[in-house]
Amino acid sequence: MANKKIKVLMAQFSLETHTRGLFVVAGMLRDEGMEVVLIGNGTPEQIIETAIQEDVDVIGISTYCGGELVLGKVLIDKAKERGIKDRIVIMMGGIFPPVDEPQLLKMGFDAVFPPGAVSSREKICKFVKDTVAAKAA
Repeated sequence: MANKKIKVLMAQFSLETHTRGLFVVAGMLRDEGMEVVLIGNGTPEQIIETAIQEDVDVIGISTYCGGELVLGKVLIDKAKERGIKDRIVIMMGGIFPPVDEPQLLKMGFDAVFPPGAVSSREKICKFVKDTVAAKAA
């Protein structure tokens, strides 16, 4: 991965109307030298198809709508169906009940970033770089 930029698809589910988190994370990943494909709203199926078409290393989901468990499961299931789950890092961040975090990780998200200091720029960027490198090895 040393010669290739990490490519990240940033998206949010169709019901979302709050874009601040999406733009903040997309900007910070871009500032860290990553290539960011920003699609905004999409169904889980559209997000997975775009990830395949764009040949991304990471899918980042920003959520606030309350559908993270249902739509997150569909996204992970579609990634498995299309055979990309093992090669693409899939992470979610946003505003959701803290009790959902372990469930999201159990269903297959590689990382979950709730709001606040626990999801600092440094932690998110380090996670992306380290996890993409580990999956590429």
